[in-house]
Amino acid sequence: MLQTKNLTYTYDGQQLLRFPDIQCGKGDKCLLLGQSGSGKTTLLHLLGGLRQTTGGEVLINEVRLDSMPAARLDRFRGQNIGIVFQKAHFVRSLNVRDNLLLAQRLAGKPTDTGRINELLERLNVGDKLKSRTDALSIGEQQRVAIARALINRPAVILADEPTSALDDVNCEEVIELLEQQASEENATLLIVTHDGRLKSRFSNQIILSDTKL
Repeated sequence: MLQTKNLTYTYDGQQLLRFPDIQCGKGDKCLLLGQSGSGKTTLLHLLGGLRQTTGGEVLINEVRLDSMPAARLDRFRGQNIGIVFQKAHFVRSLNVRDNLLLAQRLAGKPTDTGRINELLERLNVGDKLKSRTDALSIGEQQRVAIARALINRPAVILADEPTSALDDVNCEEVIELLEQQASEENATLLIVTHDGRLKSRFSNQIILSDTKL
């Protein structure tokens, strides 16, 4: 379960953002909507423990992220949270396989090449195992990024604008992939977007309007 309470964040000690409370249960698929500048990506970073909250709580499976020491938070994030960023941020000197192995090692998980092969095959990029990530197409990079987010069987999957640069066909395909993979692991899926095409797919919607105080 993903839950927030009275969550706030301050930029430069001046601009305060206040976010609505969120509650997404295990296996739920939630859509977080808001226009550019509404604080969507900032909120996703707070949910993933990538930014420190100013106030309030972030809980995953009833464990508070906002009060966790940094080293423990890094390990917890790697084991319990999968993040699909707008930009993939691969280690360019490593091939696809080694980027996924690195994600396992950083989470303190045993390396599992079988899991890597299985995920890449299901995402139709199994033939890219030994390819450099900068040699992949944008669509292939996105699929590998999804594989990396799922590699450690996270309880929560966070996806930041996964369809904003895609045409309708590829938009549909990526969302189906995320939903399918979340369902197979019974993970909570939260998609952060301003893409209006996704509204009809998700009944559980959180709207960010004016978060600035």
